[in-house]
Amino acid sequence: MVEIVQAGNPSSAPAQHLSWKLRGVWQRRGAGNGVWGMLATWVILGIINGTGFAQAPATAMGDVVPRDVREIYDRGLQYLMETQSPGGDWTDSYSGPGTTGLALMTFLASGEDPNFGTYSVPIRKAIRSMIRAQNGATGYMGDSMYQHGFATLALAEAYGAIDETDLWESGQPQAGKERSIGEALELAVRCSVTSQERNPHSAWRYSPGARDADTSVSGAVLMGLLAARNCGIEVPDKSIDSSIKYFTSLTGDSGAVGYSGGLGGFGQSIARSSIACLVYSISKRKDLPQYEATKKYVVSNMNEQSHYEEYARYYEAQALFQANLEDWEKWNRSLIRKLKETQNDDGSFNGQFGGSTTTSLNLLSLALNYRFLPVYER
Repeated sequence: MVEIVQAGNPSSAPAQHLSWKLRGVWQRRGAGNGVWGMLATWVILGIINGTGFAQAPATAMGDVVPRDVREIYDRGLQYLMETQSPGGDWTDSYSGPGTTGLALMTFLASGEDPNFGTYSVPIRKAIRSMIRAQNGATGYMGDSMYQHGFATLALAEAYGAIDETDLWESGQPQAGKERSIGEALELAVRCSVTSQERNPHSAWRYSPGARDADTSVSGAVLMGLLAARNCGIEVPDKSIDSSIKYFTSLTGDSGAVGYSGGLGGFGQSIARSSIACLVYSISKRKDLPQYEATKKYVVSNMNEQSHYEEYARYYEAQALFQANLEDWEKWNRSLIRKLKETQNDDGSFNGQFGGSTTTSLNLLSLALNYRFLPVYER
């Protein structure tokens, strides 16, 4: 059971939750993982006496997390924990390091201490599975840049939060097959940047060597790069700038966003407009007119249907949260009611992506209520 009572409020959370939430403060200042990192965290705890850094104060001291959210979330996590394979991944329908990464983020987003809490074992199993699936030469993870992008994002969210002293069963990563989270993340970033440099559109499609691009795959990869940069991994400014230029070229004045190959194909734009709104926000490009256009579109069309309901919901939640808290809160209340009605007895959700991936996407849509993942910062 998640013990957080108030989203991001240290005074109402166990000390271990605050210590993991503070990792961005000490990890990026060289404290690192392990004993010294934990000591640095506790020094900070002693000094600040109850102030969190992951959110601005107005957001961090948010409303009490609704009981329905906690119950839906806990049941979903229990399902994911019970259906995880011995190898650390999930194998129903869609599978790969990216979908494993989505499940990993649901555990990290719960606020439970990832090193000593309820979900520390499935978290470590998932990380090991993802890193072992990575090509040690190219950094590529999975069988598509979708998988690679989501896996990169998940590793970035785990980086610095996980004490790696007990990550590997043998005590140390096996040379050539295993590596630290930081090393895996650097390799993943290199793969993404190399793929982009070879692409005429300076973006991404399904394979690393693709010569075309689309806003859906590009959103997944770009969010991985932004999260990696956020946690201290070097990402070239040119890579981010070129990606944003690609998105602006496909954003219409109405805020609808094209899929690929020009401004056509605007039908059912809620997922693509949400992706664009989100990447403009996280890359700190809210000054762009395209950001304002996508923000208006997402807010005005928050109930628009999509062929890929859970996928669209995952991005729409984040886009609305970044765009306007009042609109997100309204949409979030409706989402809670819907998920409460549709959750299965075993904690899973039915959907086109299979039980584990559909459940992960739905839980991550709710995770803004906790606001623990660094990518959810405003």
